[in-house]
Amino acid sequence: MINLMYIVLTAMLALNVSSDVLDGFMQVEDGLARTNENYGRRNDAIFNELEAFKVQNPEKGTRWFEKGLEVRTHATRLYNLIDSLKTAIILEADGPDGTISDIRRRDDLESAAVVMLNPANRRGEKLRGEVENYSRYITALIGDTVKRQSIAASLSTAPFRRPGLAVPQKWEEAKFENQPVVAAITLLTKLQNDVRYAEGEALANLLANVDAGDVRVNELNAFVIPQSRFVMRGGKYSANIVLAAIDTTARPAIYINGRQLGNDRGLYEFNTSSTGSFDYSGYLEVPHGDGTVTRHDFKSSYVVMEPSATVSATMMNVLYAGINNPISISVPGVPMSDVQATMTNGTLTRSGDGWVARPGAVGTNAVITVTANIDGRPQTVNTTTFRVRKLPDPVAFISVTGSNGTPDRYKGGRPLSKAVLLGSNGLDAAIDDDMLNIDFKVLGFETVFFDQMGNAIPEVSQGAQFSQRQKDSFKRLSRGKRFYISRIRAIGPDGIERNLNPVEVIVN
Repeated sequence: MINLMYIVLTAMLALNVSSDVLDGFMQVEDGLARTNENYGRRNDAIFNELEAFKVQNPEKGTRWFEKGLEVRTHATRLYNLIDSLKTAIILEADGPDGTISDIRRRDDLESAAVVMLNPANRRGEKLRGEVENYSRYITALIGDTVKRQSIAASLSTAPFRRPGLAVPQKWEEAKFENQPVVAAITLLTKLQNDVRYAEGEALANLLANVDAGDVRVNELNAFVIPQSRFVMRGGKYSANIVLAAIDTTARPAIYINGRQLGNDRGLYEFNTSSTGSFDYSGYLEVPHGDGTVTRHDFKSSYVVMEPSATVSATMMNVLYAGINNPISISVPGVPMSDVQATMTNGTLTRSGDGWVARPGAVGTNAVITVTANIDGRPQTVNTTTFRVRKLPDPVAFISVTGSNGTPDRYKGGRPLSKAVLLGSNGLDAAIDDDMLNIDFKVLGFETVFFDQMGNAIPEVSQGAQFSQRQKDSFKRLSRGKRFYISRIRAIGPDGIERNLNPVEVIVN
Protein backbone atom coordinates (compact mmCIF):
# COMPACT_ATOMS: atom_id res chain seq x y z
CA MET A 1 0.00 0.00 0.00
CA ILE A 2 2.87 2.40 0.82
CA ASN A 3 4.51 1.67 -2.53
CA LEU A 4 1.21 2.35 -4.31
CA MET A 5 0.82 5.67 -2.49
CA TYR A 6 4.36 6.58 -3.54
CA ILE A 7 3.58 5.93 -7.21
CA VAL A 8 0.34 7.93 -7.05
CA LEU A 9 2.00 10.88 -5.35
CA THR A 10 4.83 10.87 -7.90
CA ALA A 11 2.28 11.08 -10.70
CA MET A 12 0.49 13.95 -8.92
CA LEU A 13 3.80 15.72 -8.46
CA ALA A 14 4.36 15.75 -12.22
CA LEU A 15 1.15 17.76 -12.58
CA ASN A 16 1.22 20.18 -9.65
CA VAL A 17 3.47 20.51 -6.59
CA SER A 18 0.91 21.57 -4.01
CA SER A 19 1.14 21.61 -0.25
CA ASP A 20 -1.30 18.70 -0.10
CA VAL A 21 0.98 16.64 -2.34
CA LEU A 22 4.00 17.53 -0.20
CA ASP A 23 2.06 16.57 2.92
CA GLY A 24 1.22 13.27 1.24
CA PHE A 25 4.89 12.59 0.65
CA MET A 26 5.55 13.20 4.34
CA GLN A 27 2.90 10.62 5.21
CA VAL A 28 4.49 8.10 2.83
CA GLU A 29 7.91 8.90 4.32
CA ASP A 30 6.61 8.22 7.82
CA GLY A 31 5.03 4.94 6.70
CA LEU A 32 8.21 3.79 4.98
CA ALA A 33 10.26 4.68 8.06
CA ARG A 34 7.98 2.53 10.24
CA THR A 35 8.22 -0.31 7.72
CA ASN A 36 12.01 -0.07 7.82
CA GLU A 37 11.89 -0.39 11.61
CA ASN A 38 9.70 -3.49 11.27
CA TYR A 39 12.06 -4.99 8.68
CA GLY A 40 14.97 -4.25 11.00
CA ARG A 41 13.34 -6.10 13.90
CA ARG A 42 12.47 -9.05 11.64
CA ASN A 43 16.03 -9.22 10.32
CA ASP A 44 17.41 -9.05 13.87
CA ALA A 45 15.23 -12.01 14.84
CA ILE A 46 16.41 -14.13 11.88
CA PHE A 47 20.04 -13.24 12.55
CA ASN A 48 19.63 -14.13 16.22
CA GLU A 49 18.37 -17.57 15.15
CA LEU A 50 21.51 -18.04 13.04
CA GLU A 51 23.64 -17.00 15.99
CA ALA A 52 21.78 -19.35 18.37
CA PHE A 53 22.26 -22.27 16.00
CA LYS A 54 25.96 -21.48 15.76
CA VAL A 55 26.25 -21.60 19.55
CA GLN A 56 24.29 -24.85 19.67
CA ASN A 57 26.21 -26.55 16.84
CA PRO A 58 29.39 -24.59 15.98
CA GLU A 59 30.64 -27.11 13.45
CA LYS A 60 27.47 -26.88 11.40
CA GLY A 61 26.27 -23.37 12.14
CA THR A 62 29.45 -21.23 11.98
CA ARG A 63 29.56 -21.16 8.20
CA TRP A 64 25.98 -19.87 7.86
CA PHE A 65 26.38 -17.40 10.72
CA GLU A 66 29.42 -15.87 9.05
CA LYS A 67 27.51 -15.54 5.77
CA GLY A 68 24.67 -13.87 7.67
CA LEU A 69 27.12 -11.48 9.31
CA GLU A 70 28.48 -10.62 5.88
CA VAL A 71 24.95 -9.92 4.59
CA ARG A 72 24.27 -7.62 7.56
CA THR A 73 27.53 -5.76 6.95
CA HIS A 74 26.74 -5.09 3.29
CA ALA A 75 23.16 -4.06 4.02
CA THR A 76 24.04 -1.78 6.95
CA ARG A 77 26.80 -0.06 5.00
CA LEU A 78 24.44 0.76 2.11
CA TYR A 79 21.62 1.71 4.49
CA ASN A 80 23.90 4.15 6.36
CA LEU A 81 25.19 5.60 3.07
CA ILE A 82 21.61 6.39 2.04
CA ASP A 83 20.97 7.91 5.47
CA SER A 84 23.95 10.23 5.04
CA LEU A 85 22.66 11.37 1.65
CA LYS A 86 19.24 12.15 3.14
CA THR A 87 20.91 14.25 5.82
CA ALA A 88 23.02 16.06 3.21
CA ILE A 89 19.94 16.98 1.15
CA ILE A 90 18.09 18.30 4.21
CA LEU A 91 21.10 20.37 5.32
CA GLU A 92 21.42 21.79 1.81
CA ALA A 93 17.75 22.82 1.86
CA ASP A 94 17.22 23.98 5.48
CA GLY A 95 20.72 24.86 6.59
CA PRO A 96 22.84 23.50 9.47
CA ASP A 97 19.84 23.12 11.80
CA GLY A 98 17.73 21.08 9.35
CA THR A 99 16.27 17.75 10.54
CA ILE A 100 14.39 14.97 8.75
CA SER A 101 11.57 15.14 11.27
CA ASP A 102 10.82 18.78 10.37
CA ILE A 103 11.69 19.63 6.76
CA ARG A 104 10.91 23.30 6.21
CA ARG A 105 11.74 23.75 2.52
CA ARG A 106 9.99 20.64 1.35
CA ASP A 107 9.27 22.08 -2.11
CA ASP A 108 12.89 23.05 -2.83
CA LEU A 109 13.63 21.73 -6.35
CA GLU A 110 17.38 22.32 -6.32
CA SER A 111 18.86 20.84 -3.14
CA ALA A 112 18.47 17.19 -4.17
CA ALA A 113 20.21 17.83 -7.50
CA VAL A 114 22.99 19.89 -5.83
CA VAL A 115 23.79 17.00 -3.49
CA MET A 116 23.26 14.04 -5.80
CA LEU A 117 24.23 15.37 -9.25
CA ASN A 118 27.20 17.60 -8.41
CA PRO A 119 29.97 16.56 -10.87
CA ALA A 120 32.57 17.36 -8.23
CA ASN A 121 31.56 14.53 -5.89
CA ARG A 122 29.20 12.40 -8.10
CA ARG A 123 27.24 11.15 -5.11
CA GLY A 124 24.32 9.98 -7.22
CA GLU A 125 26.57 7.99 -9.54
CA LYS A 126 28.39 6.44 -6.58
CA LEU A 127 25.08 5.52 -4.96
CA ARG A 128 24.00 3.85 -8.18
CA GLY A 129 27.19 1.79 -8.20
CA GLU A 130 26.71 0.76 -4.57
CA VAL A 131 23.11 -0.30 -5.23
CA GLU A 132 24.16 -2.34 -8.27
CA ASN A 133 26.92 -4.09 -6.30
CA TYR A 134 24.52 -4.82 -3.45
CA SER A 135 21.88 -6.16 -5.87
CA ARG A 136 24.35 -8.56 -7.50
CA TYR A 137 25.61 -9.73 -4.11
CA ILE A 138 22.24 -10.19 -2.42
CA THR A 139 20.38 -11.84 -5.34
CA ALA A 140 23.11 -14.48 -5.56
CA LEU A 141 22.06 -15.60 -2.06
CA ILE A 142 18.33 -15.96 -2.86
CA GLY A 143 17.32 -19.47 -3.90
CA ASP A 144 13.74 -18.74 -4.89
CA THR A 145 13.69 -17.59 -8.54
CA VAL A 146 10.56 -15.46 -8.17
CA LYS A 147 11.88 -13.67 -5.09
CA ARG A 148 15.27 -13.20 -6.72
CA GLN A 149 13.68 -11.54 -9.76
CA SER A 150 11.46 -9.39 -7.54
CA ILE A 151 14.42 -8.14 -5.49
CA ALA A 152 16.48 -7.49 -8.62
CA ALA A 153 13.60 -5.43 -10.05
CA SER A 154 13.16 -3.38 -6.85
CA LEU A 155 16.90 -2.59 -6.77
CA SER A 156 17.15 -1.91 -10.50
CA THR A 157 19.13 1.17 -11.54
CA ALA A 158 18.38 0.89 -15.25
CA PRO A 159 18.17 4.13 -17.27
CA PHE A 160 14.72 5.75 -17.30
CA ARG A 161 13.06 7.21 -20.39
CA ARG A 162 10.86 10.21 -19.62
CA PRO A 163 8.02 11.18 -21.96
CA GLY A 164 9.23 13.68 -24.54
CA LEU A 165 12.92 12.78 -24.18
CA ALA A 166 14.67 10.88 -26.96
CA VAL A 167 17.54 9.60 -24.80
CA PRO A 168 17.00 7.68 -21.55
CA GLN A 169 18.22 9.42 -18.40
CA LYS A 170 20.66 7.91 -15.98
CA TRP A 171 19.07 6.48 -12.86
CA GLU A 172 20.36 9.25 -10.60
CA GLU A 173 19.26 12.00 -12.99
CA ALA A 174 15.76 10.57 -13.33
CA LYS A 175 15.42 10.27 -9.55
CA PHE A 176 16.91 13.55 -8.30
CA GLU A 177 16.84 16.16 -11.07
CA ASN A 178 14.17 18.85 -10.41
CA GLN A 179 12.88 16.75 -7.52
CA PRO A 180 11.40 18.39 -4.40
CA VAL A 181 13.32 17.72 -1.23
CA VAL A 182 10.48 15.75 0.36
CA ALA A 183 10.16 13.54 -2.73
CA ALA A 184 13.90 12.85 -2.83
CA ILE A 185 13.92 11.95 0.88
CA THR A 186 10.93 9.64 0.40
CA LEU A 187 12.60 7.97 -2.58
CA LEU A 188 15.77 7.33 -0.57
CA THR A 189 13.72 5.94 2.32
CA LYS A 190 11.98 3.63 -0.16
CA LEU A 191 15.42 2.50 -1.33
CA GLN A 192 16.35 1.75 2.29
CA ASN A 193 13.14 -0.24 2.51
CA ASP A 194 14.22 -2.36 -0.47
CA VAL A 195 17.67 -2.85 1.05
CA ARG A 196 16.22 -4.11 4.36
CA TYR A 197 13.71 -6.39 2.62
CA ALA A 198 16.43 -7.95 0.44
CA GLU A 199 18.60 -8.41 3.54
CA GLY A 200 15.77 -10.25 5.30
CA GLU A 201 15.13 -12.57 2.34
CA ALA A 202 18.85 -13.42 2.12
CA LEU A 203 19.03 -14.12 5.88
CA ALA A 204 15.90 -16.28 5.70
CA ASN A 205 17.42 -18.26 2.83
CA LEU A 206 20.63 -18.80 4.82
CA LEU A 207 18.60 -19.97 7.82
CA ALA A 208 16.69 -22.43 5.62
CA ASN A 209 19.98 -23.81 4.29
CA VAL A 210 21.45 -24.49 7.72
CA ASP A 211 20.14 -28.05 7.82
CA ALA A 212 19.05 -28.49 4.22
CA GLY A 213 21.32 -31.54 3.93
CA ASP A 214 19.66 -33.37 6.81
CA VAL A 215 17.19 -36.18 6.24
CA ARG A 216 14.25 -35.20 8.44
CA VAL A 217 12.49 -38.56 8.76
CA ASN A 218 12.27 -41.10 11.54
CA GLU A 219 12.63 -44.12 9.29
CA LEU A 220 14.20 -44.67 5.92
CA ASN A 221 13.02 -47.55 3.69
CA ALA A 222 14.03 -48.57 0.20
CA PHE A 223 11.19 -49.23 -2.24
CA VAL A 224 11.06 -50.84 -5.67
CA ILE A 225 8.15 -49.49 -7.71
CA PRO A 226 7.75 -51.45 -10.96
CA GLN A 227 5.53 -50.11 -13.70
CA SER A 228 4.19 -53.65 -13.94
CA ARG A 229 5.06 -56.97 -12.31
CA PHE A 230 3.80 -58.84 -15.35
CA VAL A 231 5.77 -58.61 -18.61
CA MET A 232 5.20 -60.29 -21.94
CA ARG A 233 8.06 -62.26 -23.40
CA GLY A 234 9.97 -59.88 -25.65
CA GLY A 235 8.67 -56.85 -23.72
CA LYS A 236 10.55 -54.44 -21.44
CA TYR A 237 10.63 -54.49 -17.64
CA SER A 238 10.79 -51.05 -15.98
CA ALA A 239 10.97 -50.16 -12.28
CA ASN A 240 11.74 -47.10 -10.18
CA ILE A 241 14.00 -47.80 -7.19
CA VAL A 242 13.67 -44.94 -4.72
CA LEU A 243 14.18 -44.07 -1.08
CA ALA A 244 11.13 -42.70 0.68
CA ALA A 245 11.45 -38.98 1.60
CA ILE A 246 14.78 -38.63 -0.15
CA ASP A 247 16.03 -35.11 -0.97
CA THR A 248 15.96 -34.67 -4.75
CA THR A 249 19.17 -32.61 -4.59
CA ALA A 250 21.11 -35.52 -3.05
CA ARG A 251 20.04 -38.72 -4.75
CA PRO A 252 21.40 -42.03 -3.41
CA ALA A 253 23.73 -44.36 -5.30
CA ILE A 254 21.87 -47.54 -6.33
CA TYR A 255 23.50 -50.97 -6.71
CA ILE A 256 21.80 -54.05 -8.19
CA ASN A 257 23.55 -57.42 -8.15
CA GLY A 258 26.81 -55.65 -7.27
CA ARG A 259 26.70 -53.13 -10.15
CA GLN A 260 25.76 -49.45 -9.88
CA LEU A 261 22.67 -48.30 -11.75
CA GLY A 262 23.50 -46.20 -14.82
CA ASN A 263 21.20 -43.24 -14.01
CA ASP A 264 20.37 -41.04 -10.99
CA ARG A 265 16.57 -41.34 -11.39
CA GLY A 266 16.27 -44.82 -9.92
CA LEU A 267 14.96 -46.22 -13.22
CA TYR A 268 15.81 -49.93 -13.62
CA GLU A 269 14.85 -51.48 -16.95
CA PHE A 270 15.94 -54.31 -19.23
CA ASN A 271 14.56 -56.52 -21.98
CA THR A 272 13.15 -59.94 -21.06
CA SER A 273 13.77 -63.12 -23.04
CA SER A 274 12.03 -65.98 -21.23
CA THR A 275 8.91 -66.59 -19.18
CA GLY A 276 8.79 -67.29 -15.45
CA SER A 277 9.24 -65.65 -12.04
CA PHE A 278 12.50 -63.80 -11.26
CA ASP A 279 14.01 -62.16 -8.17
CA TYR A 280 16.63 -59.45 -7.80
CA SER A 281 18.12 -57.47 -4.91
CA GLY A 282 20.48 -54.59 -4.19
CA TYR A 283 21.07 -51.63 -1.92
CA LEU A 284 21.11 -47.83 -1.82
CA GLU A 285 23.90 -45.69 -0.38
CA VAL A 286 22.56 -42.43 1.06
CA PRO A 287 24.99 -39.54 1.78
CA HIS A 288 24.24 -37.24 4.75
CA GLY A 289 25.22 -33.68 5.47
CA ASP A 290 27.90 -34.69 7.96
CA GLY A 291 29.71 -36.78 5.33
CA THR A 292 28.49 -40.19 6.50
CA VAL A 293 26.84 -42.73 4.19
CA THR A 294 24.11 -45.20 5.19
CA ARG A 295 23.16 -48.38 3.33
CA HIS A 296 19.58 -49.54 2.73
CA ASP A 297 18.90 -52.98 1.22
CA PHE A 298 15.98 -53.90 -1.02
CA LYS A 299 14.66 -56.85 -2.99
CA SER A 300 11.84 -57.45 -5.44
CA SER A 301 10.56 -59.81 -8.11
CA TYR A 302 8.83 -59.80 -11.48
CA VAL A 303 6.89 -62.26 -13.63
CA VAL A 304 7.30 -62.71 -17.40
CA MET A 305 4.29 -64.25 -19.14
CA GLU A 306 3.35 -65.24 -22.65
CA PRO A 307 2.10 -62.50 -25.02
CA SER A 308 -1.49 -61.32 -25.24
CA ALA A 309 -3.13 -58.75 -27.49
CA THR A 310 -2.89 -55.03 -26.74
CA VAL A 311 -5.15 -52.33 -28.17
CA SER A 312 -4.39 -48.62 -27.73
CA ALA A 313 -5.39 -45.41 -29.44
CA THR A 314 -2.41 -43.87 -31.21
CA MET A 315 -3.43 -40.29 -30.39
CA MET A 316 -5.14 -40.63 -27.02
CA ASN A 317 -7.32 -42.87 -24.88
CA VAL A 318 -10.58 -41.71 -26.47
CA LEU A 319 -11.98 -41.71 -30.00
CA TYR A 320 -13.31 -38.55 -31.65
CA ALA A 321 -16.41 -38.59 -33.79
CA GLY A 322 -16.25 -37.38 -37.39
CA ILE A 323 -12.54 -38.08 -38.01
CA ASN A 324 -10.19 -41.01 -38.65
CA ASN A 325 -8.60 -42.17 -35.37
CA PRO A 326 -5.38 -44.17 -35.88
CA ILE A 327 -5.41 -47.40 -33.83
CA SER A 328 -2.52 -49.75 -33.11
CA ILE A 329 -3.51 -53.41 -32.78
CA SER A 330 -0.93 -56.15 -32.39
CA VAL A 331 -0.67 -59.67 -31.01
CA PRO A 332 3.00 -60.47 -30.24
CA GLY A 333 4.07 -63.68 -31.89
CA VAL A 334 1.20 -63.63 -34.42
CA PRO A 335 1.63 -62.26 -37.98
CA MET A 336 -0.46 -59.17 -38.79
CA SER A 337 -2.20 -61.11 -41.58
CA ASP A 338 -3.64 -63.49 -38.94
CA VAL A 339 -5.05 -60.67 -36.79
CA GLN A 340 -8.60 -59.38 -37.31
CA ALA A 341 -10.59 -56.71 -35.45
CA THR A 342 -14.13 -55.33 -35.41
CA MET A 343 -15.73 -52.30 -33.74
CA THR A 344 -19.21 -51.34 -32.57
CA ASN A 345 -20.63 -47.79 -33.06
CA GLY A 346 -18.57 -47.09 -36.15
CA THR A 347 -16.19 -48.64 -38.65
CA LEU A 348 -12.70 -50.11 -38.23
CA THR A 349 -10.53 -50.58 -41.31
CA ARG A 350 -6.97 -51.74 -41.83
CA SER A 351 -4.45 -49.11 -43.01
CA GLY A 352 -1.00 -50.52 -43.72
CA ASP A 353 0.40 -51.91 -40.46
CA GLY A 354 -2.23 -50.02 -38.43
CA TRP A 355 -5.96 -49.49 -38.25
CA VAL A 356 -8.32 -46.54 -38.61
CA ALA A 357 -11.37 -46.23 -36.37
CA ARG A 358 -14.18 -43.90 -37.37
CA PRO A 359 -16.81 -43.87 -34.60
CA GLY A 360 -20.42 -42.90 -35.09
CA ALA A 361 -22.58 -41.41 -32.35
CA VAL A 362 -21.04 -39.17 -29.67
CA GLY A 363 -21.59 -40.44 -26.11
CA THR A 364 -21.93 -44.12 -27.08
CA ASN A 365 -18.93 -46.34 -26.34
CA ALA A 366 -17.09 -48.10 -29.16
CA VAL A 367 -15.96 -51.67 -28.38
CA ILE A 368 -13.03 -53.11 -30.35
CA THR A 369 -12.77 -56.92 -30.40
CA VAL A 370 -9.50 -58.53 -31.55
CA THR A 371 -9.26 -62.09 -32.83
CA ALA A 372 -6.14 -63.97 -33.91
CA ASN A 373 -5.56 -67.17 -35.84
CA ILE A 374 -3.62 -69.32 -33.33
CA ASP A 375 -2.84 -72.92 -34.08
CA GLY A 376 -5.13 -72.85 -37.08
CA ARG A 377 -8.27 -71.57 -35.32
CA PRO A 378 -9.54 -68.05 -34.52
CA GLN A 379 -9.43 -66.97 -30.87
CA THR A 380 -10.69 -63.80 -29.22
CA VAL A 381 -7.63 -62.37 -27.47
CA ASN A 382 -8.79 -58.91 -26.41
CA THR A 383 -11.85 -56.68 -26.06
CA THR A 384 -11.29 -52.94 -25.42
CA THR A 385 -13.87 -50.22 -24.83
CA PHE A 386 -13.29 -46.62 -25.98
CA ARG A 387 -15.32 -43.53 -25.16
CA VAL A 388 -16.54 -41.54 -28.15
CA ARG A 389 -16.40 -37.78 -27.75
CA LYS A 390 -16.94 -34.74 -29.88
CA LEU A 391 -13.89 -32.89 -31.15
CA PRO A 392 -12.44 -30.17 -28.88
CA ASP A 393 -13.17 -26.56 -29.80
CA PRO A 394 -10.75 -25.19 -32.38
CA VAL A 395 -8.88 -21.88 -32.21
CA ALA A 396 -9.82 -19.07 -34.55
CA PHE A 397 -7.02 -17.32 -36.47
CA ILE A 398 -6.28 -15.00 -39.39
CA SER A 399 -4.18 -16.61 -42.12
CA VAL A 400 -1.32 -14.21 -42.91
CA THR A 401 2.09 -14.29 -44.55
CA GLY A 402 5.05 -13.87 -42.19
CA SER A 403 8.03 -11.58 -42.69
CA ASN A 404 10.04 -14.46 -44.15
CA GLY A 405 7.30 -15.26 -46.66
CA THR A 406 6.00 -18.36 -44.88
CA PRO A 407 2.33 -18.83 -43.96
CA ASP A 408 1.45 -17.92 -40.40
CA ARG A 409 -1.60 -18.17 -38.17
CA TYR A 410 -2.30 -14.98 -36.24
CA LYS A 411 -4.24 -15.87 -33.08
CA GLY A 412 -4.15 -12.44 -31.45
CA GLY A 413 -2.36 -11.02 -28.44
CA ARG A 414 0.57 -9.56 -30.40
CA PRO A 415 1.01 -6.67 -32.86
CA LEU A 416 -0.01 -7.27 -36.47
CA SER A 417 0.98 -5.07 -39.40
CA LYS A 418 -1.95 -3.14 -40.89
CA ALA A 419 -0.70 -4.02 -44.37
CA VAL A 420 -0.71 -7.72 -43.50
CA LEU A 421 -4.17 -7.38 -41.96
CA LEU A 422 -5.56 -5.67 -45.07
CA GLY A 423 -4.04 -8.42 -47.21
CA SER A 424 -5.87 -11.18 -45.36
CA ASN A 425 -9.21 -12.51 -46.53
CA GLY A 426 -11.00 -13.48 -43.35
CA LEU A 427 -11.08 -15.89 -40.44
CA ASP A 428 -10.17 -19.57 -40.27
CA ALA A 429 -10.33 -22.09 -37.41
CA ALA A 430 -8.50 -25.32 -36.66
CA ILE A 431 -7.24 -27.64 -33.96
CA ASP A 432 -3.43 -27.65 -34.18
CA ASP A 433 -2.20 -29.02 -30.84
CA ASP A 434 0.40 -31.42 -32.34
CA MET A 435 -1.96 -34.37 -31.78
CA LEU A 436 -5.05 -33.24 -33.67
CA ASN A 437 -4.62 -31.17 -36.83
CA ILE A 438 -8.16 -30.61 -38.04
CA ASP A 439 -9.62 -27.70 -39.99
CA PHE A 440 -13.03 -26.24 -39.14
CA LYS A 441 -15.33 -24.13 -41.29
CA VAL A 442 -16.07 -20.64 -39.98
CA LEU A 443 -19.74 -19.79 -40.46
CA GLY A 444 -19.62 -16.15 -39.35
CA PHE A 445 -18.25 -13.62 -36.89
CA GLU A 446 -18.34 -9.98 -35.78
CA THR A 447 -15.58 -7.40 -35.41
CA VAL A 448 -15.95 -4.92 -32.56
CA PHE A 449 -14.25 -1.52 -32.85
CA PHE A 450 -14.29 1.33 -30.34
CA ASP A 451 -14.68 5.02 -31.20
CA GLN A 452 -13.03 7.90 -29.35
CA MET A 453 -15.83 7.90 -26.77
CA GLY A 454 -15.29 4.22 -26.00
CA ASN A 455 -18.50 3.12 -27.74
CA ALA A 456 -18.43 -0.36 -29.27
CA ILE A 457 -19.10 -0.52 -33.02
CA PRO A 458 -19.82 -4.07 -34.22
CA GLU A 459 -19.54 -5.09 -37.87
CA VAL A 460 -20.80 -8.40 -39.28
CA SER A 461 -18.69 -10.56 -41.62
CA GLN A 462 -19.65 -12.16 -44.89
CA GLY A 463 -19.47 -15.77 -43.73
CA ALA A 464 -15.80 -16.55 -43.11
CA GLN A 465 -14.64 -13.46 -45.07
CA PHE A 466 -14.16 -9.88 -43.93
CA SER A 467 -16.94 -7.62 -45.18
CA GLN A 468 -16.17 -4.38 -47.00
CA ARG A 469 -17.29 -2.37 -43.94
CA GLN A 470 -14.88 -4.34 -41.79
CA LYS A 471 -12.01 -3.71 -44.21
CA ASP A 472 -12.86 -0.01 -44.29
CA SER A 473 -12.66 0.02 -40.48
CA PHE A 474 -9.22 -1.64 -40.70
CA LYS A 475 -7.96 1.24 -42.86
CA ARG A 476 -8.98 3.79 -40.22
CA LEU A 477 -7.06 2.07 -37.42
CA SER A 478 -3.93 3.85 -36.19
CA ARG A 479 -0.80 2.28 -34.76
CA GLY A 480 -1.34 0.70 -31.35
CA LYS A 481 -5.13 0.46 -31.73
CA ARG A 482 -6.91 -2.84 -31.23
CA PHE A 483 -10.22 -4.45 -32.02
CA TYR A 484 -11.88 -7.73 -31.20
CA ILE A 485 -13.30 -10.56 -33.29
CA SER A 486 -16.19 -12.13 -31.40
CA ARG A 487 -19.30 -14.28 -31.84
CA ILE A 488 -17.26 -16.67 -33.95
CA ARG A 489 -19.29 -19.65 -35.15
CA ALA A 490 -17.61 -22.71 -36.65
CA ILE A 491 -18.48 -26.28 -37.58
CA GLY A 492 -16.16 -29.28 -37.75
CA PRO A 493 -16.08 -32.75 -39.30
CA ASP A 494 -18.30 -34.03 -36.49
CA GLY A 495 -21.11 -31.73 -37.73
CA ILE A 496 -21.42 -29.93 -34.39
CA GLU A 497 -21.63 -26.12 -34.51
CA ARG A 498 -19.85 -24.28 -31.72
CA ASN A 499 -18.97 -20.73 -30.57
CA LEU A 500 -15.26 -19.93 -30.32
CA ASN A 501 -13.29 -17.66 -28.03
CA PRO A 502 -12.76 -14.04 -29.20
CA VAL A 503 -9.53 -12.92 -30.90
CA GLU A 504 -7.84 -9.65 -29.86
CA VAL A 505 -6.11 -7.92 -32.82
CA ILE A 506 -3.44 -5.29 -32.11
CA VAL A 507 -2.50 -3.10 -35.09
CA ASN A 508 1.21 -2.41 -35.38
